[in-house]
Amino acid sequence: MSDSKIKIASVQFKVHKDKYENIEHFAQMTGDGCFDGADIICLPEMWNCPYKTELFPEYAEPEKWDTWIAMSTLARKTGKYIVGGSIPEVDEEGKVYNTCFVFNRQGEQIGKHRKVHLFDIYAHGRQVFKESDTLTAGNDFTTFETEWCKMAVNICFDIRFPESARLPALDGAKVIFNPAAFNMTTGPAHWETSFRQRALENQVYMVGTAPARDPEIGYVSYGHSIITDPWGDIVMQMDEKEGVDITEIDLNFVEEIRRKLPLLAARKTDVYELSRKKTDF
Repeated sequence: MSDSKIKIASVQFKVHKDKYENIEHFAQMTGDGCFDGADIICLPEMWNCPYKTELFPEYAEPEKWDTWIAMSTLARKTGKYIVGGSIPEVDEEGKVYNTCFVFNRQGEQIGKHRKVHLFDIYAHGRQVFKESDTLTAGNDFTTFETEWCKMAVNICFDIRFPESARLPALDGAKVIFNPAAFNMTTGPAHWETSFRQRALENQVYMVGTAPARDPEIGYVSYGHSIITDPWGDIVMQMDEKEGVDITEIDLNFVEEIRRKLPLLAARKTDVYELSRKKTDF
């Protein structure tokens, strides 16, 4: 394996009402060799739970419970990193979060991101959705170390806020994962633009993995899992159907673009600055 090249498996499937059916589906895909050749497996947002605010508390699990155990076990058995999309997570105080767990090849947890920007929208009167009815917002942006480079993870609505990608990029991230479930209003309008913009302005790879489209489930995902490169080009995009795509990215391209167009180095920190506030959970 080249030190600069990484093969990323984007997993796009329909989310069923039965949590354990979703877990078994992922395990079966692993057993069927769907991810052979990949280094990192990326799951969609809320992949073990229908995307409905009223269901998040019902499906929520503490860390190191069934869904966490399944991802950790499959990472260890396959010898691959898993960026675990997101699942509803409940803490000791009963607060529920939209959380992504990240595992290394040994099945060890190396990252955890709780969605910072909750999806509360009123889309032209056609759609109202309020994650804050049942979810609590996270309070930090997440990076994690891999054998290739530092990487980061955000979740869905986070991508609409430039700081969510800029802060990890300034912290050294060269790949940012953003599991997401844009809908049929926001997806056609903003999906490609959002991933291309965050990639080019931070000169990183952006990886967006979505649930497959299922009109029967209630909230309908746009699908179209995507990878964009540091030049802002789309290097992979799926359609709305279930499937797996394994895409190779090259970190040397990050360095090449940053050298030719040194955006991050050219920031005027004597005129403005971006700072973060971290509060322990």
